Amino acid sequence: MGYLSSDEINQGTAFNGAALQNGREILFQAFNWESHKHDWWRNLDRKVPDIARSGFTSAWLPPATHSFSPEGYLPQNLYSLDSSYGSEYLLKALLQKMKQHKVRAMVDVVINHRIGTTQGHGGRYNRYDGIPLSWDEHAVTSCSGGLGNRSTGDNFHGVPNIDHTQPFVRKDIIGWLQWLRKYVGFQDFRFDFAKGYAAKFVKEYVEQSKPIFSIGEYWDTCNYTPSYRLDYNQDSHRQRIINWIDNTGGLSAAFDFTTKGILQEAVKGELWRLRDPQGKPPGVMGWWPSRSVTFIDNHDTGSTQAHWPFPSSHIMEGYAYILTHPGIPTVFYDHFYDWGNPTHDQIVKLLDIRRSQDIYSRSSIRILEAQSNLYSAIIGEKLCMKIGDGSWCPSGREWKLATSGHRYAVWHK
Repeated sequence: MGYLSSDEINQGTAFNGAALQNGREILFQAFNWESHKHDWWRNLDRKVPDIARSGFTSAWLPPATHSFSPEGYLPQNLYSLDSSYGSEYLLKALLQKMKQHKVRAMVDVVINHRIGTTQGHGGRYNRYDGIPLSWDEHAVTSCSGGLGNRSTGDNFHGVPNIDHTQPFVRKDIIGWLQWLRKYVGFQDFRFDFAKGYAAKFVKEYVEQSKPIFSIGEYWDTCNYTPSYRLDYNQDSHRQRIINWIDNTGGLSAAFDFTTKGILQEAVKGELWRLRDPQGKPPGVMGWWPSRSVTFIDNHDTGSTQAHWPFPSSHIMEGYAYILTHPGIPTVFYDHFYDWGNPTHDQIVKLLDIRRSQDIYSRSSIRILEAQSNLYSAIIGEKLCMKIGDGSWCPSGREWKLATSGHRYAVWHK
């Protein structure tokens, strides 16, 4: 499809049974790659009041079910809530506290693959005997050692990939998602490795289990020149993410990997990248802002994995950009709690300004400058910002400086 989505043509369209609230979501990624080592549910329990006070509407928790790997991304017994992050009892206490503080809990839904318990067809561990959802080899795709159909997406190598074309598999997954919603107390979903299975299945799962908000991790490689320099034009990259969102019926948002890829190159002295040829923001945010979940880093790109990290000396410029712009911004645990009080407090200040000036996912934006060392924009006609070391401030006495830091400043009327 073209980049104008049905949602933007009729602005304000709510999710069918999974309303994206009013576009004023602010998300918190409440873990990193090492969290399983630190009695995590107890640690987060202590931080809930601060998370709520800071203005986050939803906190994304690590995978909460039994897993072959301590991080949670190799699930086996989906109905066991005892994980390396803590016991079922501690998890439920945490969710109860979050509910009291009106912060929704987002569960990490890992349903692209599942580790078998028993050797079946071909000597592979592609059966699930002895645990709930005791599937046989037909639940595993033929391209990953099972007797099911071919995968409807990319293969996650080395482990059994779930065949979502099987009606019995979908019925069981829907039952599990409904259990997470109604019995456990999760309200939002984050779909892991969303490239691994067709988006139409996410649409079905969201329709049937009715999370308040859901996001897909559709992580695609940006476009690079032969010399590994990031292309200026990333339209095909963001179009692939847009197509995925569209194929969920618009029922799921997606992480804006396009914006991350461009922003982390731009802050190194190429801020001209932040205006596309049409004069709009160059990521998913510029085409479908109500479904664009912006972020600086996560447990994969940053943390101790550092697969694609944001340059550490420019973190606050990154947050000054995503927390003042359209889209749905996400703050990463490490920056908020591990980088010390000054960074925490600068982020909170930006969050306060976003809320007080009522900047939301569909706020208007006018990009004023996009030069190598200077980017500036007016958002919602109420807020003005700049990043980069170029000197600049808005003309007009109505603008008052709201906050500033290393290479960024924000004004409001």
